[in-house]
Amino acid sequence: MSDVLDGPGVQPDLKVVGTRPIRPDGADKVTGRAAFGADFNMPGQLVGKILRSPHAHAKIVSIDTRKARALPGVKAVVTGADFPNLASEMHEGGEAASNLRDLAMNVIARDKALYDGHAVAAVAATSSAIADEALRLITVTYEVLPHVIDVEAAMSPDAPVLHAHLFTEGLEVRPTSASNVARRNQITRGDLAEGFAAADVIVEGRYTTQAVHQGYIEPHACVAAWVEDGQCDVWSSSQGQFMVRTYCAKILGLEISDIRVTPAEIGGGFGGKTTVYLEPLALALSRQSGHPVKMVMTREEVFRATGPTSGAVILVKLGAKVDGTMTAAEVELKYQAGAFPGSPVGAGSMTALACYDIPNFLITGWDVVTNSPKVAAYRAPGAPIAAFGVESAVDDLARKLGMDPLALRERNGVRNGVKAAYGPTFQNIGYLETLAAIKDCPQYSLPLGPNQGRGVAAGFWFNVGGESTAAVHVNEDGSVVVVTGNPDIGGSRAAMAMMAAETLGVPMQRVRPRIADTASIGFSMLTGGSRTTFATGMAVVQAAEKVVADLKRRAALLWEVPADKVEWRNGAAVCLDPAKADPKPMTLEILAGQSARTGGPISAQVSLNAQGAGPGFGVHVCDVEIDPETGHVTVLRYTAAQDVGKAIHPSYVEGQVQGGVAQGVGWALNEEYIFDSDGRMENAGFLDYRVPVASDLPMIDTILVEVANPRHPFGAKGVGEVPIVPPLAAVANAIRSAIGVRMADLPLSPPKIRAVMDARAS
Repeated sequence: MSDVLDGPGVQPDLKVVGTRPIRPDGADKVTGRAAFGADFNMPGQLVGKILRSPHAHAKIVSIDTRKARALPGVKAVVTGADFPNLASEMHEGGEAASNLRDLAMNVIARDKALYDGHAVAAVAATSSAIADEALRLITVTYEVLPHVIDVEAAMSPDAPVLHAHLFTEGLEVRPTSASNVARRNQITRGDLAEGFAAADVIVEGRYTTQAVHQGYIEPHACVAAWVEDGQCDVWSSSQGQFMVRTYCAKILGLEISDIRVTPAEIGGGFGGKTTVYLEPLALALSRQSGHPVKMVMTREEVFRATGPTSGAVILVKLGAKVDGTMTAAEVELKYQAGAFPGSPVGAGSMTALACYDIPNFLITGWDVVTNSPKVAAYRAPGAPIAAFGVESAVDDLARKLGMDPLALRERNGVRNGVKAAYGPTFQNIGYLETLAAIKDCPQYSLPLGPNQGRGVAAGFWFNVGGESTAAVHVNEDGSVVVVTGNPDIGGSRAAMAMMAAETLGVPMQRVRPRIADTASIGFSMLTGGSRTTFATGMAVVQAAEKVVADLKRRAALLWEVPADKVEWRNGAAVCLDPAKADPKPMTLEILAGQSARTGGPISAQVSLNAQGAGPGFGVHVCDVEIDPETGHVTVLRYTAAQDVGKAIHPSYVEGQVQGGVAQGVGWALNEEYIFDSDGRMENAGFLDYRVPVASDLPMIDTILVEVANPRHPFGAKGVGEVPIVPPLAAVANAIRSAIGVRMADLPLSPPKIRAVMDARAS
């Protein structure tokens, strides 16, 4: 079941926006013609491969590459010594700020290997077999050091320290010794002691999650070519070709203008392809060898050497009156950053209490380095982890108060005019509407059977705007090309074409969306943070509006009337001058065919820094059944309601919601990084790292609540992040309902559930 519920501000007379046309990239993908990162090849290309550390923490004493360089067919070998040493420099170009020094050292290790899988050398050879043999011939002498992966163990004063230069930021007094705690952040309001003193009921909980991977199907892949004049070309699968260009230039010490990056199709990213791993290495190998170099990760490499999201510890304390009014909240978040600082604990802190209007609270976040892969973004980075703790505690509070869990959330829910926990005042939000939608959905009133339980949870993501460029070109026959700089990971091509068609008044089939390389369109931030439909869509609409204004001017010129006597209706110019004898409207095709007489090609480009992204809210309900013999959890039913602003292409939006739920269910029930006693990952493959498959899930019902964002021409809000935020807690709350015991350590796998059930029965 999928419903679309109109809310305030939604335009009722749209002809293209809000419909469900066939996706423009669909035919290529279902026929296999779409070219992904590993599909690109160049004449004379070499095969690039990486030697990775087998140790979680080790000093690199020496690297001897002489035998590998002497092997016939080997054309290049690089180590960290072949790259410039960068100073600490923060860069804001991704989903979160990145320290370029840390980014460079993550691409290839320098003095220390900091996790199992950390790159220490790379080779380029004429065949895959020769490259593999070259890796075996490289001798690395390590001094193995003590390692630490658990976040709380890493915070201990006696933990092995990863970085001698790392001193905790955000404390009142700067520490005098290095530690693994990179930063403390705090968000507070009111008087916490007074708030808890005023409470009639208090609940407390400690919750834990493990590192989980985004699980994209397509591994990282690229081809890089460095030519004699210093110009470089990169073809890669990523969430942002401009991000790849910037990071490669910084890591290799190049001018940005010397690098052109062409985006391939992307076989999934979910935030995990918002940084670079292979591209700088491929360029360095190409520079040394004089040949193009192709690199493709294995699945094991993806797990061992690319960013999962954090494992974490979440501590929550909530206080409320007997009527359910929350008086105080204290939340502490401890997040793994992996080998370098930069966990999503900041976003986790901002989103933790964003659904609730609580007068007194304190949120503390800790960013902690560990001997595990540097974390990367994963849909609503940090928010699902925080929501797991908070929404589990809210569920326990509702039980203690004897309240319906939706009623408790409604009593304390944010609404228009309420100041968000992280600062701004909410306007044009639909949180209460999503609560009402779940309360009214058929699933919420269905009776439950034996060993079955029902859980609800809410979630939030603030969404972002940012820098985008778009161009709209009218061809000679009146067809239209829309060019943007954002890779399509969630249907953005269709959305861009639809918004352009709506603005121009032409059928969507007459509009062809294209994603350009970095030399063919102006700068655009990467595709992430649920920004593309909002920000790049705004640029597309403004460019199309410029085209419409130009078309009206051209029609006025041909009719010899003032420009203000021409109106654009349904894809044609209409003359309003009463002195004219009602001339026939001039269609886009007619005006395009006469463009040479009226000024030349019809085209417009807009670059902007979009502001005013509308925040998104979601409320989910999950029904489960527990097998008492095995502890296996079957998800019986699932409904997700979300405030989507305006669904530009409802089918794509439904798919985004369903995809987020599927990933969240896997996070809740099965997925986790497992390390052995030496810090090596034991389940680096989809056989042992188990993501949900079709048979694990029911049909996921969606309810799209449309509360328009007035800052966007069609009311759009980002939709890709919110749906992964509630599922962890919704599933956990459903299991709590089914077995009568709160389980707080994800994943809630069958052995854990069976152990709890056995303990309860004994």
